[in-house]
Amino acid sequence: RPAVQTFRGASVPVELSLELLERLQALGRSEGATLYMTLLGAFQVLLSKYGGSEDIVVGSPIAGRTRREVEELIGFFVNTLVLRTDLSGDPSFREVLRRVREVTLGAYEHQDVPFEKLVAELQPERSLSHSPLFQAMFTLQNADDGDGGGALAGLEASGVGAATEIARFDLSLTLYTIPQGLRGALNYSTDLFEPDTTLRMVRHLGRVLEQVAADVDARLSRLELLGEAERALVLEEWNRTGAESPADRCIHEMFEVQAARTPEAVAVVYEGESLSYAELNARANQLAHYLRWRGVGPEARVGICLERSLELVVSLLAVLKAGGAYVPLDPGYPAERLETMAADAGIALLLTIERLRDGVPVPAGLRVISVDAAWPAIAAESTENPESGAGPDTLAYVIYTSGSTGTPKGVMNAHRGVVNRLCWMQAQYGLGEDDVVLQKTPFGFDVSVWEFFWPLQQGARLVLARPDGHRDPRYLQEVIERRGVTTLHFVPSMLQLFLEAVEAERCVSLRRVVCSGEALPASLAERFHEQFESRVELHNLYGPTEAAVDVSHWACAPGDRTGVVPIGRPVWNTRLYVLDGALRPVPVGLTGELYIGGVQVARGYLGRPGLTAERFVPDLYAAEPGSRLYRTGDRVRWRSEGALEYLGRLDHQVKIRGFRIEPGEIEAVLRLQDGVRDCAVVPREEGGDRRLVAYVVGEARADALRAHLRQSLPEYMVPAAFVSLDALPLTPNGKLDRKALPAPAYTAEADRYVAPRTRVEELLAGIWTEVLRLERVGVHDSFFELGGHSLLVMRLLAHVRAAFDVEISIRFVFSMPTLEAMAEEIERRIYEDVATLSEYEVEQLVESNTVARA
Repeated sequence: RPAVQTFRGASVPVELSLELLERLQALGRSEGATLYMTLLGAFQVLLSKYGGSEDIVVGSPIAGRTRREVEELIGFFVNTLVLRTDLSGDPSFREVLRRVREVTLGAYEHQDVPFEKLVAELQPERSLSHSPLFQAMFTLQNADDGDGGGALAGLEASGVGAATEIARFDLSLTLYTIPQGLRGALNYSTDLFEPDTTLRMVRHLGRVLEQVAADVDARLSRLELLGEAERALVLEEWNRTGAESPADRCIHEMFEVQAARTPEAVAVVYEGESLSYAELNARANQLAHYLRWRGVGPEARVGICLERSLELVVSLLAVLKAGGAYVPLDPGYPAERLETMAADAGIALLLTIERLRDGVPVPAGLRVISVDAAWPAIAAESTENPESGAGPDTLAYVIYTSGSTGTPKGVMNAHRGVVNRLCWMQAQYGLGEDDVVLQKTPFGFDVSVWEFFWPLQQGARLVLARPDGHRDPRYLQEVIERRGVTTLHFVPSMLQLFLEAVEAERCVSLRRVVCSGEALPASLAERFHEQFESRVELHNLYGPTEAAVDVSHWACAPGDRTGVVPIGRPVWNTRLYVLDGALRPVPVGLTGELYIGGVQVARGYLGRPGLTAERFVPDLYAAEPGSRLYRTGDRVRWRSEGALEYLGRLDHQVKIRGFRIEPGEIEAVLRLQDGVRDCAVVPREEGGDRRLVAYVVGEARADALRAHLRQSLPEYMVPAAFVSLDALPLTPNGKLDRKALPAPAYTAEADRYVAPRTRVEELLAGIWTEVLRLERVGVHDSFFELGGHSLLVMRLLAHVRAAFDVEISIRFVFSMPTLEAMAEEIERRIYEDVATLSEYEVEQLVESNTVARA
């Protein structure tokens, strides 16, 4: 919507038959309603279905006389009624007519109140971008229905007339009766609507009128907007995704085929180490045989607690080769969370290394294998491919996501869906043996599945980023240059940071970048193409953990100015449906919930049959019996060319920097802290940055709450700010009033503020205020307590590098987050550097560097 209404408009014609007109008139008479009321009710039903709202407000011009005492002075005039109808409760159209009649008659009693006076009395929030109180107008012309002439008004009153390029409102439906039936026009703002949209809207209005004329007791949820052709389009034509993929193959078997084809080629690289395809296959086989002897087989779940390393890749393949399913346990997570996940997954054994073993909480009786310490025994096993006993429908992995009940939930995916997804990706993007794929996504997130296994199934080279490397744009640029990386993945928020920090011309090897994990802004895609001069492909993919990685795809074309980057079309053997609350398909352009069907749908949630039944529902549109759909909770709509647009969530689940978070899980943990009586966790947008904010009722201090959360939640789930309230604001119906929650203040308490004391602290404080958008910071302030997070750490370190010419590790910031500690580290590194310089080099440094001079 433009900031200022332009009134640019156009119109499409409306024609309804005489036979339908007569049926609608008869319907109105039988219900004590006029034709005007019947048509108004149908129009409001249409707007409700298009807008997803049950509270529909429509304006209507009313022609009449003023009050007698001023009648002679003013005379005949046209006023505007505001007609607000409640369509909640899935009423029948008979009930809708009753409500419309009541609203209309009530409005007629006050028709002499000028619209301007009504606006002045109600004082709605005013905007130059749209009219107050209503944005849709309805007019019926030449309708002598016994409503006292109340519906009579000229076409010009609604903004529709000879000058159809004018649109006073978003939409204006004007109808009039003629001997051949009903004729008129739907006038629309061309800033908001495309011609095809309004043509469909006119067709859908006709379908609503036909259905209510045939059955006045039809409930609104049963009114079908789609005709047969459009229904076939959204259910069948755009879901023709059938393709041949190796239905009898498992993930590891496809790797084994490639290892036999290119045994000497380098398969995986980590820092200064590498393994050929033959070496990687042999090591994975040895560990797989070792695991088989210890009871691992089909459906057995094996925990893996390792950082990115060659051992990690070997372990992933070995678990699959043994027939088991791997359960990622990120060693960076709090011990309490790892223990919860391990116990919930019911893992048969745990793979780790000696260095991490003491930090991994182990449920009683669980066998733990340190891959490095046990390698002499493992190396004695056979290097031949084992008989895994696994098949396409055998469990491949269990990945945990945030859970609204307070504990994470494990999603189960089988080989078949993953193999289908990888085969589609190869057909779509054509990875070659000269390609190099950077694996940088933590393996507890499903994007890592294709990062690991796609290159290893195609003879490409897999390069592993160092454990904290995925957070550092400068490191990523260095790896791209040094290793010749051609393909890598970013969540959009990290891509933004990458584009800010790197020199695109130095990434000469890069061929394709894949984005997923959160909505990709069109402005970011445009900036990407500008920096890489359109020589690098950018692809936007979408998929929840409850499906085998991604289920839709879109190639971002340079110069695309549509404003929204779609999530695209379904991948192979996948069906995507946009359904309403009654599981009926919605028309093109309308908002609904996205449902996923096909081979990539996950089995469900481990040990959660109730939740699985709630989220994985029968597929009413599939030909195969027993097919299921996963209901994503994502709001989407079809575009006219058959691509999907993502519009947000239907629930309170959020994505923060690519991480999927259920605020309910954080709230559940907060409520366990002493002194917390109530709480709410919500995301807030500030300066283009999305952060979690916790609102707490009680006496607990922010630092205590933050420490409490870090004991059981990963860092990305700890809110950036804590706001203390006397009570949570509630709506009249008793629900949390999110709009009434105050904005947090990212400032240190006044009694804790200590001003910077040294030149380094002063310069560093200036950097902090710029990165965190604050007026001042003190030396004892914590970066994270002031609203910092992992992506802002990257921005901070880039500024530090530019200002001081020193490198500070990400881990240092997380372990020592105060300004004082960071300044001391900067000084220490500067002095170390100076100690290694000659007298001449020191003089040059002092001349060029403000800090060295100070």
